[in-house]
Amino acid sequence: MSILAVINYIALSYTYQYPRPSLTVDATIFRKNNIDLEILLIQRNNPPFQGGWALPGGFVDMDETLEQAVARELEEETALTNIQLEQLHAFSTPGRDPRGHTISVVFWGILNHDQDAKAGDDASNVAWFGIHKLPDLAFDHKEVLEMAIQKLI
Repeated sequence: MSILAVINYIALSYTYQYPRPSLTVDATIFRKNNIDLEILLIQRNNPPFQGGWALPGGFVDMDETLEQAVARELEEETALTNIQLEQLHAFSTPGRDPRGHTISVVFWGILNHDQDAKAGDDASNVAWFGIHKLPDLAFDHKEVLEMAIQKLI
């Protein structure tokens, strides 16, 4: 068997005829100011929901864990690093992402030190919002934040 035949056999043996969901991660990062609890949001630079506010996050790469993916996405989109993150919940409602069935594993963390967030990658802006003064949110991120806030408080 030629090398090309072996490569084709291996490639074919890992493809499936059935549709399946994509996997993403999102980060809910909180901080306390003198008045309110705040959440860090990004302004999306790309569709879907271009220009809308969302949690930092994105697709999991093939060779990384969920924890590596959420840390990478958080750093790429906000420049925040070394934040202890814990899994909150997996959100899997079909239709939560207009690009197709996407399951998101959401993590949460608290910013305990003074670290500046800066927009990067596919985020055009980052901002802190009081949990009682949130903008309209992309995807199902309102539902995600409601759950995160309930678990935090």
